[in-house]
Amino acid sequence: MPLFKTPFNGYSVKFSPFYESRLAVATAQNFGILGNGRVHVLSLPPSPSLPLSELVAFDTADGVYDLAWSESHDSLLVAAIADGSVKLFDTALPPTQNPLRSLQEHTREVHSVDYNPTRRDSFITSSWDDTIKLWTLDRPASIRTFKEHAYCVYSAVWNPRHTDVFASASGDCTVRIWDVREPGSTMIIPGHDFEILSCDWNKYDDCCIATASVDKSIRVWDVRSYRTPIAVLNGHGYAVRKVKFSPHHRNLMVSCSYDMTVCMWDFMVEDALVGRYDHHTEFAVGVDMSVLVEGLLASTGWDELVYVWQHGTDPRAP
Repeated sequence: MPLFKTPFNGYSVKFSPFYESRLAVATAQNFGILGNGRVHVLSLPPSPSLPLSELVAFDTADGVYDLAWSESHDSLLVAAIADGSVKLFDTALPPTQNPLRSLQEHTREVHSVDYNPTRRDSFITSSWDDTIKLWTLDRPASIRTFKEHAYCVYSAVWNPRHTDVFASASGDCTVRIWDVREPGSTMIIPGHDFEILSCDWNKYDDCCIATASVDKSIRVWDVRSYRTPIAVLNGHGYAVRKVKFSPHHRNLMVSCSYDMTVCMWDFMVEDALVGRYDHHTEFAVGVDMSVLVEGLLASTGWDELVYVWQHGTDPRAP
């Protein structure tokens, strides 16, 4: 299966919504604690036996924790940087002409960025400064800051069908649901007894959300009745770093964990764990599923490796 070695520790990986063979990787030096960062834009080879190739790379003065492809421009990337900045890159331009813009408003590390899939000019960022910010491409300053969480906001994601709705996951052990037209959050889900590191919306059910926590579990919620989760998925040995619903199947999701594994789940059946991949030799912290190619997965981790593979095959297979 295609493989790529990065000079720094991997943090996030995202498939392009425009090109089947393109993905971007966020990396940080010294495990993201101190040092530089780099954004890699990679291309899948014509044959699975060949390695991933690098199309372009952008260096940053601080680690890159997350990134998101624009939903409106096939060459634009937004990156979440450890120095509190949000940087906009154009992959069609050489590194010397990048970043196009650097937005400096967060006062601590920016941990996640998510592009609005329905209103395609806006994106949100979440930060260790306990806030979420809403941005549009045409403005140099954020439109709004959402401040209710009592601790780091590790993840903020748009609802796939409702233009103005997003969810945020925090170290304060809650998930909040927001509507940008409302003055405050519209719902607070006390999802876990430990920090919540990630959340994602189901692509086929706009009332269904998944949360991933330091307590090693993933929980699935119906926001219309959130007193108890509709599913609790246990199987990871350490904190679950990221969870992502399948863009092709309502019942499937993928997760990665500090236990160095990537897991595939079917939350609608009793034996929910349907695949476990243990190809990483360090924390697995980034995972994604291709929107354009069904069953195509990518992961990255602190072992400085990026893997791309088809679900059901061995990521390490030559």
